[in-house]
Amino acid sequence: MKFVFYTHSLVSDWNHGNAHFLRGVMRELIGRGHHAVALEPEGGWSRENLLRDQGEAAVERFARDFPELTSRSYGADFDHEAVLAEADVVVVHEWTDPALVARIGRARAEGGSFTLVFHDTHHRAVSAEPQIAELRLRDYDLILAFGETLRERYLQAGWGRNVVTWHEAADTTLFRPMPYEEKGDLVWIGNWGDDERTAEIHDFLIGPAKKLGLKGMVRGVRYPPEALDALAGAGLSYGGWIANADVPRAFARHKVTMHIPRRPYVEALPGIPTIRMFEALACGIPLISAPWNDAEGLFRAGTDFLFARNGEDMKAELRRVLSDSGLAASLSAAGLETIRSRHSCAHRVDELFDALSRHGTLKLQKQLAPMEAAE
Repeated sequence: MKFVFYTHSLVSDWNHGNAHFLRGVMRELIGRGHHAVALEPEGGWSRENLLRDQGEAAVERFARDFPELTSRSYGADFDHEAVLAEADVVVVHEWTDPALVARIGRARAEGGSFTLVFHDTHHRAVSAEPQIAELRLRDYDLILAFGETLRERYLQAGWGRNVVTWHEAADTTLFRPMPYEEKGDLVWIGNWGDDERTAEIHDFLIGPAKKLGLKGMVRGVRYPPEALDALAGAGLSYGGWIANADVPRAFARHKVTMHIPRRPYVEALPGIPTIRMFEALACGIPLISAPWNDAEGLFRAGTDFLFARNGEDMKAELRRVLSDSGLAASLSAAGLETIRSRHSCAHRVDELFDALSRHGTLKLQKQLAPMEAAE
């Protein structure tokens, strides 16, 4: 089957974590013999910032790291209808321009035989509700929401006919344990996040690292000068943007990492961790998390990872993991087991096909029937 993904960017993950998940899903689909292509807008802010930050070499790096993936850029004159006419499944990400969201919906309503899917991986349904409410989604066959609370928000607002929870996950062909190379104690990979987690980064990362005198590394983008000063004052090195393919090696060079979710998810959309949590556990590094409500039981708190209620808790848990090799090994093994059994991109593709078999067009359901029979 032919899948078309409208995304903000596949090539760039500069402050755009959804690219990680989409790459993994597309790689899994291609590995199963399907065709998958991404379409991204010309001049998208993530790609433009990546080029400004890292230069053309970063785009060339994407092609080397993911040679099987294809992304095409579209501008004002792009013939979307021609691409849609050849597709079996079209997945439109929530960051797509509203006019294009509506245009693709009209193509489906006016006789398009493809199954049309809307994919939401952000908190705008809560933080910018009017913008989501204005999207023309009535012609979409299926909506994928990356958490149960987000699915419920869509249903309560009447924004879609068929809404399914579809969490992000780790691409386990990329994120896997690597041989340990001791370079430091702590690594945190995450973007600054403006006011969405500034206080949390100070409370859970900078403060505890400074008090414990840890040797550590921080990777990510959008760190203002005052943040860089705070990291340096805590004795933490700052490495800037990191290519996603290099993240497993970065984890392998450190003894522990942490998960610091953004406040809008914690407060308004419980049950949705960042994709970095899936990826870290898939690499087998012990993880300590700032508070969030695992409302859907995605993980086993205390077994797969440790929770820290505040900065003092984080300091104590960091000390415990760094001094107890048995605890560290137990967390590593348990987190890896949970990812491999429940949270890989292969699992999510299985879930996608299940949703498509229930909510896709009759044409698609006939295409899926032989696949289900073979299984």
